[in-house]
Amino acid sequence: MSTRFPFTAVVGQQDLQLALLLNAVAPNIGGVLVRGEKGTAKSTAVRALAALLPEVEVVAGCRFSCDPASPDPTCPDGPHTVVAAEARDARMVELPVGASEDRLVGALDIERALAEGVKAFEPGLLAAANRGILYVDEVNLLHDHLVDVLLDAAAMGASYVEREGVSVRHAARFLLVGTMNPEEGELRPQLLDRFGLTVEVAASREPDQRVEVVRRRLAYDDDPAGFAARWADEERAVRQRIVAARELLPKVRLGDGALKQIAATCAAFEVDGMRADIVMARTATALAAWDGRSDVLAEDVRQAALLALPHRRRRNPFDAPGLDEDKLDQTLEESAGDDDDPDPGPDGPGGGGQPSPEEGPQGGDAGAQPEAGEDGEPQPAAGGAGEQAPARAAEPFRTKALTVPGVGAGAAGRRSRARTERGRTTGALRPRGALTKLHLAATVRAAAPHQRARGRSGPGLVLRRDDLRQAAREGREGNLVLFVVDASGSMAARQRMSAVKGAVLSLLLDAYQRRDKVGLVTFRGTAAEVALPPTSSVDAAAARLESLPTGGRTPLAAGLLKAHDVLRVERLRDPSRRALLVVVTDGRATGGPEPVALAGRAARLFGAESVASVVVDCESGPVRLGLAGRLAEELGGTAVTLEELRADAIAGLVRDVRGTTSRRAA
Repeated sequence: MSTRFPFTAVVGQQDLQLALLLNAVAPNIGGVLVRGEKGTAKSTAVRALAALLPEVEVVAGCRFSCDPASPDPTCPDGPHTVVAAEARDARMVELPVGASEDRLVGALDIERALAEGVKAFEPGLLAAANRGILYVDEVNLLHDHLVDVLLDAAAMGASYVEREGVSVRHAARFLLVGTMNPEEGELRPQLLDRFGLTVEVAASREPDQRVEVVRRRLAYDDDPAGFAARWADEERAVRQRIVAARELLPKVRLGDGALKQIAATCAAFEVDGMRADIVMARTATALAAWDGRSDVLAEDVRQAALLALPHRRRRNPFDAPGLDEDKLDQTLEESAGDDDDPDPGPDGPGGGGQPSPEEGPQGGDAGAQPEAGEDGEPQPAAGGAGEQAPARAAEPFRTKALTVPGVGAGAAGRRSRARTERGRTTGALRPRGALTKLHLAATVRAAAPHQRARGRSGPGLVLRRDDLRQAAREGREGNLVLFVVDASGSMAARQRMSAVKGAVLSLLLDAYQRRDKVGLVTFRGTAAEVALPPTSSVDAAAARLESLPTGGRTPLAAGLLKAHDVLRVERLRDPSRRALLVVVTDGRATGGPEPVALAGRAARLFGAESVASVVVDCESGPVRLGLAGRLAEELGGTAVTLEELRADAIAGLVRDVRGTTSRRAA
């Protein structure tokens, strides 16, 4: 077994270490979510924590780690009438991002069921993690169906398996620890709330600290055992402190004053539900025990808020995590006395949450629009050098489901119909390659007529490879939503660009909720650029959109060709993920020889490849040329006006696409 990097040797991640240690003292806090850029010792610290946890007493031979002091009466390995106890190290079980549901929750032992004719349950990772740590690296990339299972188990402290004729319930109480890089996408709010604490980590910018990180890592790589031995005393001291804090924890007093501060803080930051209050109370109590005190102080409440609230106060995925510490201090000070709960103040509740958008000019932009030039496009403001300052996005709104036609086979998500590993069973088929989801009934039906000819004499079935049947299931997939946004001078009227950005922001919110990848191509002046390559980080797309400047001519063909190139590359990287092209433009094409004809030829490339597409028509004014509608016809898609989009008439936008199903979904 390889020697793990010592927990106490990690440099410069005090908040991360504290959050992990508090959960070691009080596992009912609910786990830790570690957010941060790559290369910041997230996984190293989590894996090192397991070595610090005290040993656990388990029933000898129990696959579900039952406590000998109170065995689970419903344990599948029970009932434990004669209890023989044994001590072992606390386990840390890692859940791979690509794990199947069977691997997580367990399933029927197919081999014994078919060979011996008996029902036998094969435990999964939730059983192995009971009374230990369940660690999910890159938890934000975990498939939705596994997230749902984790939510249920974390909430109930038990795993229920009802499948393939097996009905099993077993205890599943574990410390849930997840790590993630926000650049790769965010977590669903439901899963965020399940993590008791969250910590933001980043690499130090202090040269001396960075030098120490490198020095320790090189020393560990040269001699892992020797390096660990040099830190053995520090590791032993922390382990003893955890044991002492656990013993002190039941004696810690959480007074009414501390409870009042906790309640006032959660109310001031407008967190949803009551879980935040409970987690803060448990965290403050654990902090006192960790410091060897029997009373919870105001400083414990403050530290608990910094760990328990940042991921709960986000109102939408584009809000940056964190707390307004000045507001936190003010709230704690006001609630420290004996007065009634303080008024949230003139700013109202949630001042430390989502900031109120600045109100842009209303109705005044029309007179401030620049005059049209010889191309009919607004000219830049004086001194603008062909570019205007970015307009703020209008308030986003809820959109209805947009789907790509046909049935795909992409990554699990919540948008379009697809053949998936999880969903309703629609039939059975012969497996192509390795069998992943056995259709038991179809397999038995295929084998049954041949039992006599195969000389069956016992209770089990005599199977051949040709008898096996794969379950065909249909669920939902995530798509690649590629936005192609016209940022030319013809779009530069600030009210119109604000509305356009608000509409795209609304679609980005929808993409976040449906687990899509998103990309952003913009075109203006003489060329197009990939403002954001396809990514799962919708936050990054929103940030690029907010800072998007406008001005110059309209190289529509360049934008379409750039988008075509992006989709071509993505098709090579991820051939099963279908694309949805969203072109946001007024349909004008200027600059260069024959710009309109060139744009038409570029658009027909998408139509020939059956890419689902929609054009958001941003043309305004009393006289409309209908250029966006013609572009939609060339693309083989559909068009919707910006006014219809703002009126939430986008419901059937892609559902009504007239294009054919992509050849990749056939």
